[in-house]
Amino acid sequence: MNILQKLIKILASPPPKTDRAYYLYVQCNKCGEKLRSRVDVWNELTPEYDGNSDDAVSYHCRKVLIGENRCYQPIELRLKFDKNHKLIEKEISGGKYI
Repeated sequence: MNILQKLIKILASPPPKTDRAYYLYVQCNKCGEKLRSRVDVWNELTPEYDGNSDDAVSYHCRKVLIGENRCYQPIELRLKFDKNHKLIEKEISGGKYI
């Protein structure tokens, strides 16, 4: 009976959790506030297509962050990912990456 319980436990266990997110840490140029942003690489990216193909050749994402310290300085992030959802290019305005 013990072997059967172990087998059920192995087969019924949920798959390991994987984090589908890319985290960015930035600092505001105006007030110095540090911010963290999360990009879900499977749901928040916009595909870019090449020609008549239905397959995406790359993805991009644009985020605007505003801190909580009454600064209200927008920090714009522009990210580009390859077709495998790996970051290949990042730009920032209004802040810097930390």
